[in-house]
Amino acid sequence: MTTMTDITDFRRHESDCGSPEVQIASLTGRIKELNEHLKEHKHDNHSRRGLILMVGKRNRLLQYLARTNREAYQNTIKKLGLRK
Repeated sequence: MTTMTDITDFRRHESDCGSPEVQIASLTGRIKELNEHLKEHKHDNHSRRGLILMVGKRNRLLQYLARTNREAYQNTIKKLGLRK
């Protein structure tokens, strides 16, 4: 899971916990963790559905960020290693 030190890299200010950058970083950590779980438990379809929903939410947040703040979008995908 994404640690607090990772999330602090994406904060806009000290108490920020809801900006798109922080939400994307948090979702990315959860997606990676769930992906590892599904490698072991291939038939866990309930968790697979949750993974698909999380990926969709992250994509919507990334689209929003790209539309509203292109520079923050570029920095976020670079730090997380998304969309190579």
